[in-house]
Amino acid sequence: MNHTEVIKKLFLLFCTAWFGLFFSQESYSQYYELRHQYENMEENDVKALPYIQLYIDKAKKERKYEKLVQGYKDGIFYTSLDEQKLKYADSMIWAADLSRDRDLIITAHIDKGVIYYYNYKKYQLALNEYLKAYEYSKNTSNDYLKYQNLYHIGVVKSYLGYYDEAAELFGKCLTYYREKSKSNLHPNEIYNNKKGYFNSLHQLIICYRHSGKNKEMNEAIEKGLSEVGDSRDYAQEKAYFLLSKGISEYGDKHYEQALSDLNQSLPCIVKSRDFARLSVNYFFIGKSYLGLKDTKQSIGYFKKIDSIFNKHQFLLPELRENYEILIDYSKKHKDQAQQLYYTGQLLKADSIMSKDFSYLSPKIHKDYDTKTLLEEKNKLQKINYLVTVIIILLIIWAIGLIMLFNKKQKKAKIIRQQYILLEEKFVQEQQIPEEAPVIHVEEKRTNLNGTKVEELLRKLKLFEDKKGFTQKGLTISKLALQLGTNSNYLSQVINEYKGGNFNKYLSQLRINYITNLLFEDRKYLKYNIETLAKECGIASRQNFSDLFYEINGIRPTDFIKKRMQEIEDKE
Repeated sequence: MNHTEVIKKLFLLFCTAWFGLFFSQESYSQYYELRHQYENMEENDVKALPYIQLYIDKAKKERKYEKLVQGYKDGIFYTSLDEQKLKYADSMIWAADLSRDRDLIITAHIDKGVIYYYNYKKYQLALNEYLKAYEYSKNTSNDYLKYQNLYHIGVVKSYLGYYDEAAELFGKCLTYYREKSKSNLHPNEIYNNKKGYFNSLHQLIICYRHSGKNKEMNEAIEKGLSEVGDSRDYAQEKAYFLLSKGISEYGDKHYEQALSDLNQSLPCIVKSRDFARLSVNYFFIGKSYLGLKDTKQSIGYFKKIDSIFNKHQFLLPELRENYEILIDYSKKHKDQAQQLYYTGQLLKADSIMSKDFSYLSPKIHKDYDTKTLLEEKNKLQKINYLVTVIIILLIIWAIGLIMLFNKKQKKAKIIRQQYILLEEKFVQEQQIPEEAPVIHVEEKRTNLNGTKVEELLRKLKLFEDKKGFTQKGLTISKLALQLGTNSNYLSQVINEYKGGNFNKYLSQLRINYITNLLFEDRKYLKYNIETLAKECGIASRQNFSDLFYEINGIRPTDFIKKRMQEIEDKE
């Protein structure tokens, strides 16, 4: 290649680079011009959307993913529809993923989380987005994004009731934003960091209030109001500090001052479209009027909260009392229709809160718990269905009576049959003459000595005749000692010749004895169950009743009734 050709190639390379730079600058200039058309418009101003769409189309065509992320971010800011904000957020995440820029991905997930939190009050969904951003933020050098995400995680934790954990996060954010807002940064960055500082302080105040740390709360409020001043740039932040101050004044029963602070904060909060804080504002205005005994004014504000709830299907746990007050007010004025309506609203609010506030909801003090509310609601509704309910109850009652009657008849039949069997057994025993037992030792177990067995059986017969089984606390060891043998040998003899083990043998003797007494002597029919149990050597009333039923197939109380009835019939 000669010298001339080298010069030509260098010239072409220079021209290509120059034209590339020229067109690149021109392209970026066009992005700037498009944004310049709308960047000074107010938030939620839909007139910006046509320019934003041109910006997005251009970035998409040129595959400028950083610009595309910015375009979708602008769409979130300027559209007035919540569902449209969410669509822009999803597109922003899509574009950020294509860019493979970690900081853009973090920003996109944070922005989507903010929409879930701020526009929808879906805290669990918001937290999911913040946690995704947190995973990406572990390896980023952008501290601002890290602390922005920590702040939002703290907000969700605060709303879910984890106040100590949230306060710790806000404390870290305060330290970071305070230092950054005092450093030599671009004015826009100073502004953003100051915003972060004031918002973190406001959220920390909320944590202090719910944790009962009133001293720390009041100090933070005064600090916030002092530092925010009268700057128009931080009017919304000042409104939040005034709201907190009004709530504090209400807590100290300074109702006039509370109303002044709360009303002063109201316009900015209305403008911000933060319906959750607006509900809080209305609630404490209403409570302050209640403190001043102005019920009519207060009820008007409580009804405004109901309107917000109907629109957004959201209620903070601390505002649950709002419906309790409205229910009591309706009761007092005997307005059953309104009472029923507000009861239904409170049940609906409880259902929503139980999902989002899984930690906090069980801790709320409920003067109207769910069971009471349901009973109250049913009480109000049953006026329209009273006749039907009465008929159903009468049918159930009649069926129950029939079933009870049949059960009693069946039980009476069983008792009668068992009593007859017992009576026949008693009569037969009375007719059979008592004879000495005939013992065939050789037919039994060979390891038992026949002579000893006969002797032991005679002792047992004497033990039975003398009613030795009525001794209290009788055990096989005690009986073996009385009979001059050992418990193992006695146990074998009883098992082989008495048809069961020692406990069964003893129980049979005792129950047969007391059954015969009840048949033979009517005075025993007047004894209570405890006395009868002691009479035959059984310590426990329940044990006696169970053994009587097991051996005779009938309870002692039923047997006594049947026996007394039989005696009366004969007489």
